[in-house]
Amino acid sequence: MPERLRSPRSAIRRLGRWGSFFSSLKRERIRYRTYETREEARQDVFDYIEMFYNPVRKQVRNGMLSHVEFERKKFAQAEGV
Repeated sequence: MPERLRSPRSAIRRLGRWGSFFSSLKRERIRYRTYETREEARQDVFDYIEMFYNPVRKQVRNGMLSHVEFERKKFAQAEGV
């Protein structure tokens, strides 16, 4: 369905997911830090996503698997393993 035809509820759900992510990012990573440069902040956020959020953090919508575990499981199913 084209974006403009979707219900406002679906837009709110999508924004809610991002809000949850940013809330976790602030609470778990950047709340008590001061960055010298924008590049340092960017690298820290990247590290949080790639080193903790995706491989470790469990997601309810992924059956309580991390993003990495979920993708690994889907790939194994597609390969017939």
